[in-house]
Amino acid sequence: MTDEEDAALTAAALSDPDNPPLDLAKARRVGRPRLAHTKRSIHLRLDRDVIEAFEAGGRGWQTRMNAALRKAAGLK
Repeated sequence: MTDEEDAALTAAALSDPDNPPLDLAKARRVGRPRLAHTKRSIHLRLDRDVIEAFEAGGRGWQTRMNAALRKAAGLK
């Protein structure tokens, strides 16, 4: 594609009223809102049977493990 063809296509795209250019500064964020206190990802070595016990409870096992650790640490 030549520079002239690229310029013509860009001009045509920018002048299309049905497809305005995306303003990234005003674009709405997608997904869940940010938490006030975010979590950190770490690497933690645990006994296999401990992990299997939490996994046996099904989905949400990491959340349950986090709650158990908070309780053991005396946190709310």
